[in-house]
Amino acid sequence: MSSLKISHIDIFRLSIPMRPFTIATGTMHFAQNTFIRVHTDSGWYGVGECSAFPMIVGETQDTCQVMAADFAKLWKGKDALDIPSRLRELDAFTAGNNTIKSAFDMALYDIAAKAAGQPLYRFLGGTALKPLLTDLTIGIGTPGDMAEQARDFVRRGVTIIKIKLGKDPETDMERVRHIREVVGPEIRLRIDANQGWSPEEALQALMGMGPYHIQFCEQPMRSYNDHFLPGLKQLSPIPVMADESVFHHQDAARLIRADACDSVNIKLSKSGGIQEALLINQVCSAAGIPCMMGGMLESRLALSAFAHLATALDNIIYYDMDTCLLGHLEDPVTGGVTYDGFYVVLPDAPGIGADISEAFLQQCDRVTV
Repeated sequence: MSSLKISHIDIFRLSIPMRPFTIATGTMHFAQNTFIRVHTDSGWYGVGECSAFPMIVGETQDTCQVMAADFAKLWKGKDALDIPSRLRELDAFTAGNNTIKSAFDMALYDIAAKAAGQPLYRFLGGTALKPLLTDLTIGIGTPGDMAEQARDFVRRGVTIIKIKLGKDPETDMERVRHIREVVGPEIRLRIDANQGWSPEEALQALMGMGPYHIQFCEQPMRSYNDHFLPGLKQLSPIPVMADESVFHHQDAARLIRADACDSVNIKLSKSGGIQEALLINQVCSAAGIPCMMGGMLESRLALSAFAHLATALDNIIYYDMDTCLLGHLEDPVTGGVTYDGFYVVLPDAPGIGADISEAFLQQCDRVTV
């Protein structure tokens, strides 16, 4: 099939209520998502979803809705299968806005994989399924409350716990100490400071948490302090993972040249979608730097796309795909990934293999361009 012309695009304000979830930069009460369907003259459509996280990426649900309408106007009548050209048009139209760009990128890859009659992971070059064992995340609270939550996680069969930190180092160390005491030595612990520490606090915190056998620390300080990361990496007993410091493959290359991180967290909402995520992984893989597949507060629809990407790429060895388990109070998705315990299981259908239910969409604001 040589081309598929884009006929129109539906844009939905996909707000999913959730239990309050606190990280170093703020508390979220709703998943502030945007869902799109890119329709083609074949009758096929592709789906895409993004989750606005303003305190990290600088976009809101409102900005995503406005930009989505502008993007849709750019694409009408054009070939959905020419993914590089379509994405270049978005980059030429506006700088940044990677979150909403990721939904449009995702929809094109969904169309292309459907046109090829393949699940997305195979379209991306993957040859076989692999086990995707996700962690489960504890938001910031008192040390005692977080320890009780960790105890409950272990009762439920969780084997990898991610701990949100990034407040004052002394209390953060208490949080980790309490959690390690209640879960025992076998449970893998990861920590994520979400840029919350100063360079001095990051060193204090990581040195103090060394005895607790932490797998890695995500983004210990603000990205504008990246020049401190090489020194921190050299001194820290805990490996350092770059998250908010890596939006594009050029960021990954810069940190790798500086010997500033041990691993990189890939999120489509930062990279602008699958195309750039593939480049980030390529740069990291060439340097022997493993990656993690992460996300914001997306539904199982975008999570399905994440799982396809993680399955296709051998260098993605860590999986942080727990947002639907954390606190979404509604699940609007039909099809898509399922959970077998805490393993993420891919669907067999062509493309992403997921959609949003029509009943849920009836409640959502909608614009068609």
